[in-house]
Amino acid sequence: MTALNSVKERGAPDVLVVGAGPTGLTLALDLTRRGVHALVVERADTLFPGSRGKGLQPRTLEVLDDLGVGGAVRTASATAPLGQIWQNGEPVGEHDMLGDRHVGGPTDTEPHPRARLLPQWRTQQILFERLTALGGRVAFGSAPTGVRQDAAGVTADLADGSTLRAAYLVAADGGRSTVRKDLGIDMTGESVDPAPMVVADVRLRSGALDRDHWHLFPGADGGFAALCPLPGTEDYQFVARTDDLDIPAAIAALTHLGARDVTEVRWASGFRPRAARADRFRAGRVLLAGDAAHVHSPAGGQGLNTSVQDAYNLGWKLGQVLRHGADPALLDTYEQERQPVADQMLGLSTRIHRGEEQRGAATRQLGLGYRGGPLSEGAAGALEAGDRAPDGPLPDGRRLFDLFRGPHFTLLDVGTDAELPPVEPEFTHVHRIGAYAPYGKGIFLIRPDGYVGWAGEDTTGLAPYLARFGGSPAGS
Repeated sequence: MTALNSVKERGAPDVLVVGAGPTGLTLALDLTRRGVHALVVERADTLFPGSRGKGLQPRTLEVLDDLGVGGAVRTASATAPLGQIWQNGEPVGEHDMLGDRHVGGPTDTEPHPRARLLPQWRTQQILFERLTALGGRVAFGSAPTGVRQDAAGVTADLADGSTLRAAYLVAADGGRSTVRKDLGIDMTGESVDPAPMVVADVRLRSGALDRDHWHLFPGADGGFAALCPLPGTEDYQFVARTDDLDIPAAIAALTHLGARDVTEVRWASGFRPRAARADRFRAGRVLLAGDAAHVHSPAGGQGLNTSVQDAYNLGWKLGQVLRHGADPALLDTYEQERQPVADQMLGLSTRIHRGEEQRGAATRQLGLGYRGGPLSEGAAGALEAGDRAPDGPLPDGRRLFDLFRGPHFTLLDVGTDAELPPVEPEFTHVHRIGAYAPYGKGIFLIRPDGYVGWAGEDTTGLAPYLARFGGSPAGS
């Protein structure tokens, strides 16, 4: 835990990130590796202790790998176990919980084909450890009570009467975001389910339930409960449609287990499923990300994943503005690209919650992209600008994702002999490979977040496109 006073000694941050959840930590990590001074302030005294957002979708696993935590996440996590349905204390059937058990192993283009389970607290711990290893800091026990901005920056007023100044502020402080409310930005949405729900982390008497299944307990009138073993722990996540926060009593009422089978309740929370999106993701020098911008039903496991990808989209854009001299108007594209994705994922989560759609390819998020978006220009071979750039093997044993990994753009010539323009090597890495079917033949500029930004059969139009993002390290 870092004291705020010790952090202030480093001087004013470039970006003040409010909230040390998965969104804020991802953003701070991405900014820190770009040489941008980011400071995270967190109202609580510690990282969030619960398992809430436990599903990591394949696209998010790719993001985490790029950020340098892929190995730690894979070690700590596991694929989802098969669901086991119970009635009257007897197993009566099985269910594919995430809709991906038919999906095979890694392929050339998709190294992470299936979602993995990892308690949210552990995901945050892994991100926090990577952030601090790179020199980033989180100031716990501190959060803004209000924000003021002018043409040069943002000032955050803190509860202790002090202030913090930064060039930009990102609100990643959750669905009840103080910053969003202070800015007067409304959330538009709907109730997904009128019934209250609880989520809790519990430990059970040895042998009460096996840890090889995700245990499901359907009830009358649409009621249900579930107990999912959490990888790397002795815990189960309990989720149920109930308003009873006496968790042992709720488990006894909704399953064949008794209250005494619950040996410990480690964390619990009640909520009402809701789907809502902020009317704006940007107000001047303040931007909203994660749950501060959109709140989801937990069904389908889209909330945390969409939030992490918000941060991944925003991080490189802030980096280009602050380190490479890009026009600050680039930050407008964050809302333009991420609002449609948030709408798509909110709709998906709501339909899954209501039983109108099953989990499947859409929940894996590998098909999301920015075709037709403000930063997508051209097409070549098998791809169009805005598509996710596929992975693939290279003759030297590396993979395309190894070339993309890092804060840079990647100019990828696939199977052509075109003359490529000179580029700033810190800004853009250049590679040539032979023809590769998932790309076809062409020239592709891969954005720092792994999407094709520009594509063409020759380099016509490439130079002015690159110029939109700066091109020289700050200070050169």
